[in-house]
Amino acid sequence: MSQRVLTTESGAPVADNQNSATAGVGGPLLLQDQHLLEKLARFNRERIPERVVHARGSGAYGHFEVTDDVTAYTHAAFLGEIGKRTEVFARFSTVADNLGGADAVRDPRGFALKFYTEEGNYDLVGNNTPVFFIKDPLKFPDFIHSQKRDPFTGKQEPDNVWDFWAHAPEATHQVTWLMGDRGIPASYRHMNGYGSHTYQWTNAAGEAFFVKYHFKTNQGIRCLSSEQAQELAGKDPNSHQTDLLQAIERGVHPSWTLYAQIMPAADAAEYRFNPFDLTKVWPHRDHPLQRVGRLVLDRNPDNVFAEVEQAAFSPNNFVPGIGPSADKMLQGRLFAYADAHRYRLGVNHTQLAVNAPRATTADNYGRDGLMAANSQGRYAKNYEPNSYEGPAETGRPLAAPLPVTGHTGTHAAPQHTKDDDFYQAGELYRLMSEEERRRLVANIAGGLAQVSRDDVIEKNLAHFHAADPEYGRRVREAVEALRED
Repeated sequence: MSQRVLTTESGAPVADNQNSATAGVGGPLLLQDQHLLEKLARFNRERIPERVVHARGSGAYGHFEVTDDVTAYTHAAFLGEIGKRTEVFARFSTVADNLGGADAVRDPRGFALKFYTEEGNYDLVGNNTPVFFIKDPLKFPDFIHSQKRDPFTGKQEPDNVWDFWAHAPEATHQVTWLMGDRGIPASYRHMNGYGSHTYQWTNAAGEAFFVKYHFKTNQGIRCLSSEQAQELAGKDPNSHQTDLLQAIERGVHPSWTLYAQIMPAADAAEYRFNPFDLTKVWPHRDHPLQRVGRLVLDRNPDNVFAEVEQAAFSPNNFVPGIGPSADKMLQGRLFAYADAHRYRLGVNHTQLAVNAPRATTADNYGRDGLMAANSQGRYAKNYEPNSYEGPAETGRPLAAPLPVTGHTGTHAAPQHTKDDDFYQAGELYRLMSEEERRRLVANIAGGLAQVSRDDVIEKNLAHFHAADPEYGRRVREAVEALRED
């Protein structure tokens, strides 16, 4: 096979890739050395702004196969028949740390999926926990600021972390998850994934249902203690990336079974707590898990930057048969995620290979912008309606309409009979074994004892006591013991 010729970006052959052009032997460099200038200029621009959250991530390709009939609940084509397979790209991530952070840290994990369906791409953006810290997107920037590096010290500060949680009692449920045994997954393969939000399914008859997604790992749950994670992060900061990459390369393909909790839309109004509250789970005794299908990851990306760093997931990428709910956090993310990608990657990021539809073709009137590659020819119009047989609307909504009532305004969330911030956190605590409770208390106390303000400590202790008196007492005693040392 003949040797390939190295070229510049304009395609011209490169004569010398080892020595820059100079004014004589040992002389200064020449501005006319186009290859040198192009190479340095490209190098300076190889990085793009990292994600504000979920910056540190890993990804893989695979497929989703339907194993059970759910056509009574949704007319989404990729869920339309048993045995149907759809190509998928998955991205896993930590939330709070920067791109160079370690994988083995106590942090929620992102669990994002892009289904390349024949009706367009469907993005499901979730976490490895079924709940979240807050329930209103207005608080999201403040929450993330409290968890990220302090502007002065340049590092995560326990004072900031726990001060925000002290003023956000709804976070108690997620804090209990995070500080418990599942707070540090041993790998991305050994954790569950959840849609977390409530979504809407609509069947062919137009009947609406609310749904929650549960991806149960078929590898089994495996987690790390704080001590194990600290040691692993020091030995291999890329531990989760290494594990996922090597497992797939050696033919060990991780898989998850998808289950759904399904609620008829009419039942939502009378449910005992707000079913759209992201800080709460639906008890399985109310809405049992119903199996849907199987997710398998079997191919690593060829280029991490092109296919993982540039992967763009947005929860507003719905397909017919699936839509949003009145979940306020979801509603905020419908805008925020897509806008983040337009900032990081440009308005034409959906044309990148990892983000473009694969089982269908995007056909719309979007033109121009940075890195535009969608001119569509001299006769294609960029407005609608037109008389030139351009793409036209279908008139068929993706999902059923959501009923609304009342007056506009900045309303507090409506109250249901069980709409307190602590009940489910207490239920989670009471489900734990004694050893799990001991580790939970130790993890919380280890962070809370580092807080410098007594009033912040007291506010957090009150939250745990409200969840369960024993829970609060044990955390208080552990914090006091650590602060006396």
